[in-house]
Amino acid sequence: MENTKSSYPWRYTKIGGVTRVSIDTGDDIAHLPELDQKQWTVLSCPTTGLEIDPETLKMLDTDGDGHIKVNEVNAAIEWLKKVLRNMDALTEKSAVLPISAIREDTDEGKKLLNSARQILANLKLDKQELAVAETADSVKIFADTKYNGDGIITEASADDESLKKLIATIIANIGKATDRSGADGVTKELIEEFYTQAADFTAWKNLSLNDSNLIPYGDNTTAARDAYYAIKDKVADYFIRCKLAAMDADATSALEISKDSLAKISEKNLTEAIAEIEAYPLTKINVKAELPLNDAINPAWEGKFKALKSLILDVDFAGKQSITEAEWNTIASKFGAYDKWLADKKGAKVEGVDFAYLTDAIANSKMDDLLALVDKDLAEKDNAESIQEVNKLAHLYRDMFNFLRNYVTFTDFYYQYKTGDKAIFQAGTLFIDQRSCDLCIRVADMGKHTASAAQSAMFIAYCDCENKKLGKKLQIAAVITDGDVDNITVGKNGVFYDRDGNDYEATVTKVIENPISIRQAFWSPYKKFAKFIEDQVSKFAADKDKAMTDNATAKISETGTKLTEKPAEGAPAAPPQKQPFDIAKYCGIFAAIGMALGFIGAAIVSVVSGFLSLPWWGMILALLAVILLISGPSMLLAYMKLRRRNLAPVLNANGWAVNAHAFVNITFGATLTHLAKFPFVKGRDPLADKKYPWWKKALWILLFVGIIGFVMYCTGKLERFGIEPIKVLDFRDKPNTEAPATPATDAPAAETPAK
Repeated sequence: MENTKSSYPWRYTKIGGVTRVSIDTGDDIAHLPELDQKQWTVLSCPTTGLEIDPETLKMLDTDGDGHIKVNEVNAAIEWLKKVLRNMDALTEKSAVLPISAIREDTDEGKKLLNSARQILANLKLDKQELAVAETADSVKIFADTKYNGDGIITEASADDESLKKLIATIIANIGKATDRSGADGVTKELIEEFYTQAADFTAWKNLSLNDSNLIPYGDNTTAARDAYYAIKDKVADYFIRCKLAAMDADATSALEISKDSLAKISEKNLTEAIAEIEAYPLTKINVKAELPLNDAINPAWEGKFKALKSLILDVDFAGKQSITEAEWNTIASKFGAYDKWLADKKGAKVEGVDFAYLTDAIANSKMDDLLALVDKDLAEKDNAESIQEVNKLAHLYRDMFNFLRNYVTFTDFYYQYKTGDKAIFQAGTLFIDQRSCDLCIRVADMGKHTASAAQSAMFIAYCDCENKKLGKKLQIAAVITDGDVDNITVGKNGVFYDRDGNDYEATVTKVIENPISIRQAFWSPYKKFAKFIEDQVSKFAADKDKAMTDNATAKISETGTKLTEKPAEGAPAAPPQKQPFDIAKYCGIFAAIGMALGFIGAAIVSVVSGFLSLPWWGMILALLAVILLISGPSMLLAYMKLRRRNLAPVLNANGWAVNAHAFVNITFGATLTHLAKFPFVKGRDPLADKKYPWWKKALWILLFVGIIGFVMYCTGKLERFGIEPIKVLDFRDKPNTEAPATPATDAPAAETPAK
């Protein structure tokens, strides 16, 4: 909703790289509903994961959607203006609400004032102020009240003993609701359900009382039915076996217990073989297909058969020694109507109540009396809700100013280095790698969070935290804003302390890497190059070690194979093969190495000679140019990222709607991460590595300087100092003193005359 133009003289300040409105006085708070919503730092924030009383956040979230929006904040401010004498009292953030702070010149104020006095009376407190802990304890406030407006009546709500017993019966069988006083009680819905259940059950029960056919065995009918169904299938199995035996007398032995079956279990403890014994026939098979009532019964079924016999067989077939299958089937017909009656049971919830009591409760219904008590309780609803609003006022009186400084502005966040008050989204402090990180934010869904937080341009370490003593686990996103981060890697352990001082074991599970400082960016290329060289050397050494190991293994294997091979009889053993010396190959290798070293040396001499040919100031500029060429891009990229380091994406990932940037520059970031500082310690570490002797260092320096001087001397770079270079001559420069060779001709040489 667009705000109308406000005539209030707002004051603004530059904070966190953004212009924000100042909220310092009660007048500032009172006029916030007039402030253009586009100037609010936050448009919406969640009601969970914040370091502020969750009850306060629930009171602000009037629509219960889990987020507090600007219109809900404005509504709370308008209500506070109606019930408080002076809005400046909110800036004190006091946990104690003076009765004198409540207005008497408004209807809302008068109502709250009366309720506040009622709370003091209920708590038996002789003072003129209420603490948040007192207003929040509704159990104590309503402990001695018969009616408190919640529509729930307890035994204490009734004076009549019969009503007290009826309420207790409903609670025990139908259900209960918790009264504001903390006692168990009943509501209108529970009362009505009890009487419905009672009417249905008594009507259903009376059917059996008025029709004897429904209960063929009287009070034992239920037990008799259970006994019948417990052995019904086994008896049916017995009759089928008898019919098969009647068809073929030779099959009888196969249908009864076989000796082989008994032999398998005879060596066992038979009490542990009941499962196998249950599979044997119920009793000895006879071709007449009659069930004997007094013969031996399978031990696994003996108990169930005795129950059946005493409840049914001795009643229906008294004096008989056996019964046929047709007689057995007459029992099932007796339970047909009874089974249907059981299936139609209603009012099962009150089945455990004494039937006579239920019958009387229906005949002499007191439902109207109970409902009248509920109505009397609801008549106190407005007064009770007003008492609850006193609790709301106490919470907002303490927390509203703190909330606004973290909602309308981020004052607590940016000024925490002065005031010591952390922002409500800061969950605690993480100690890791010789530093403490104050900007730690709770995370509900790390996967979702990282997607948005990556846009913040900040170095973030996600940690799983666990306190085994409290049985609590949580995830945090720790923003690291100072120091080196080479050791902040996945798996790194630390300790996290929440705002209540509870400690958690913390383990880094994910890292979003971004620059921490310009200084770190300067050294970053050199560290990466050094790591690259280290990795390459390690890889080279590992490859060589593997190659040597594989080669040695292959040779050992080859030697073992040759030793195990037997030469043919009479055949001479093969002489060992000796590799011929290939001089050409080795000459080529040495030539290649010499050429490589020559090129490298020439390049070094060229670079050094070129560098030394410059004047002293040129040397400095050249050195700076090289450093800038290497570190410049990294530093420029770091500078650009550090300038746009923004907390807003981190909060947005948690469900906030941040309406403005929340920059974290280098200066402010240094206040959020504190590095360990140690005093200067004199003396030598007894366990430190031995220092390199100074005279050896001096020799190396002299050698290095001598090499450079020699190169300069040989290349004529010292002529400026009057030092002539060495004249190096080769064969091409030497004068040819030998007589020229006589040119060869094709003419034959003249013969020398003989003397």
